[in-house]
Amino acid sequence: MPVVEAVATVPVPPELAFAVSQTTAPVRYRWDPFVREQHFTDGATRPGKGVRTFTRSRHGLVMVSEYVSFAPPRNVGMKMVRGPWFFEMFAGGWRFAPAEEPGHTVATWRYSFRCRPAFLRPAADRVGVWLLTRDIRRRIAGYAAGCADPEVLAAARRSLAADDPADGGTT
Repeated sequence: MPVVEAVATVPVPPELAFAVSQTTAPVRYRWDPFVREQHFTDGATRPGKGVRTFTRSRHGLVMVSEYVSFAPPRNVGMKMVRGPWFFEMFAGGWRFAPAEEPGHTVATWRYSFRCRPAFLRPAADRVGVWLLTRDIRRRIAGYAAGCADPEVLAAARRSLAADDPADGGTT
């Protein structure tokens, strides 16, 4: 099964780096060049395990995905529930770890996928690796820029404060 990965070190601590990765519209559109439209489904208002999202990519493709793990500030994982016909399976995971430099985070994003139909898989997987590698590199570069964008950081800090019971948040 093909896997593509991109890594960036960002100048914010893991809690804030994770929060930036989970920003929603319209803030997310400031940093994420892949997403043209994204929202929670099934009445959800916040990310979490079992929550589903609708995403329309810059390519116009639509995917409904589900959080299979959600462990702030360390990692988040998602799997495709419904998506483009050529993906038999698609999943993504993002990990956040303290960098050697204090106050910085190493963000690692990984996608795994399997194309269909099976008889085209060898060629389709190679094309998929090429395209998804380009997209994940652009996306993590946008994310790194978002981690330096005052508006994105302010929104991420607000979400962290809303999650802090000491600040009257909801956990």
